[in-house]
Amino acid sequence: MTSRTAVFGRHRRICAVLAALLLLPATACTGGGSTPGATAAPESPGPTASPTSSATPTPTASYKPADASGRAQNVPVPVLPEAAKAETKEGLEAFARYWFQLLSYGYETGDVTRIGEITSPACRACERAKAVISGWNEGGRWLVGGKVETPSVSTTFVVAPDGNYQVAVQGSQAAISYYNADGTLHQADPKPDDTGNLMLAVFRDGAWYVNNIQPIVG
Repeated sequence: MTSRTAVFGRHRRICAVLAALLLLPATACTGGGSTPGATAAPESPGPTASPTSSATPTPTASYKPADASGRAQNVPVPVLPEAAKAETKEGLEAFARYWFQLLSYGYETGDVTRIGEITSPACRACERAKAVISGWNEGGRWLVGGKVETPSVSTTFVVAPDGNYQVAVQGSQAAISYYNADGTLHQADPKPDDTGNLMLAVFRDGAWYVNNIQPIVG
């Protein structure tokens, strides 16, 4: 079976249902207090208490990319830039870069929930990419490589007749390998050619939203 790993290439893999939204458990904290009615005992001479030591900072787990031994660990979650929160030319371009960073994050982790929240399900290319990513990260399988970068992002910031802003994005993706749950290599694909993509986005309810992404032909 052949598979194109380019974001908007043809995907022939059997796609599993998208993973459900991750639910983060809430941690309940209770504060300490004195026992009602307790009487403090008089102080007695004793050893001088040692100064309270400062808390030791919790070390930050280091990022480890996926390799033949297992999936990626502690992958940094892309953060929406402040610029991307504004309906401006700079904001739209920053948002487009952020969207592709989320796509790259998906290839590394299998988590496509974040990108799904800001993308219309009517975007066929987006849904295909999400299905391949989530499908291959199920059952103990994982992907190595596939990092997505955007060497060029530009927009005229003019609303098209269909109501969308248009952003031209050059997408570049690294080679990618598919590993089975038992650690065997299923398939290795070389780096695909860079692609030209046209992102169609709108600004609504104070945030950017992707309606469609399609290849630029010609």
